Amino acid sequence: MSSPLLERAGALPPPDDSPDPGVAWHYGDPLGEQRNAEHAVAVVDRSHRPVLAVPGEDRLSWLHTITSQHLLALGTGEHTEALVLDLRGHVEHHAVLSHTQDTIWLDTERALAPGLLDYLTSMVFWSKVQPRDATRELAVLTLLGPGTDQVLAEAGELGGLVRTMTGRTDLLVPRTELTEAWQRLTEAGATPAGTWAYEALRAAALQPRLGIDTDERTIPHEVGWIGTAVHLEKGCYRGQETVARVANLGRPPRRMVLLHLESPETLPITGDPVRAGERVVGRVGTVATHYELGPIALALLKRSVDPGTELHAGQSPAAVDPDSIPPDTGEPPGRAALRRLRG
Repeated sequence: MSSPLLERAGALPPPDDSPDPGVAWHYGDPLGEQRNAEHAVAVVDRSHRPVLAVPGEDRLSWLHTITSQHLLALGTGEHTEALVLDLRGHVEHHAVLSHTQDTIWLDTERALAPGLLDYLTSMVFWSKVQPRDATRELAVLTLLGPGTDQVLAEAGELGGLVRTMTGRTDLLVPRTELTEAWQRLTEAGATPAGTWAYEALRAAALQPRLGIDTDERTIPHEVGWIGTAVHLEKGCYRGQETVARVANLGRPPRRMVLLHLESPETLPITGDPVRAGERVVGRVGTVATHYELGPIALALLKRSVDPGTELHAGQSPAAVDPDSIPPDTGEPPGRAALRRLRG
């Protein structure tokens, strides 16, 4: 289902292999769109992103028991992120949650939404909830940049939800009013930007994307989802044992880093191996061209890889951005406790 906004003047569709089909890739100046998004305000059509609804009086307690997030006290108008893990603690689903008076709305990745809805439906049992596909009800637009509040004030009430997250503001507007909402936002001063700009800025900000920056072995600690999508002080959900064990007794086997790529002519693709010499030491996630940093990629690397190691991402020489290395928080509390007992 293509967005009606893709028919607007200047909108260029994504390449056939894009994970974001049906919405604008850019509007003729993808690097300038990134600059506007960082220094002024830009609006991105993300209406291809599926939306699920979970109404019902048990919605908070039910989702609390089957996801990684603490949701019992999520108030009306509040927002968060949550994961569904498998029995071994690997990430199966990621969603952004918004709570209204009687419904929790979840938006997630297009390719994985049917599986998430199937899982939610299979877990209802006797709970008073009615999960459903609400993609035809609400559509996602995203505002980026320091001028967001001014644009929202100028645009007025758009209907739906306004959700402020780290680095962006998402609008979940009625899908029937998507074109009108876009028009009002652009008339209020927001510059159109495509998914090229959105993805480049997301990668530079070290924000992972499910199915692109993760694989079937990814655990939350490896990509920075502890704290944002995983609450360490709750238990009793599938995969929680792995989360607790890694948090208390050791460090994850891999970590997500930002790579600077040497050549824009030999860019890797998502899933390509990262090599140190002949040895495979990781996998490539998001690949983008940033307006200041040039060609970049997120990658999952083995923790044992020294950040100064010469690497190749696919066929492209690559170097780890040292500022992207997660900080060492010291000895895990579980190991410290064991050491004290043995000492």
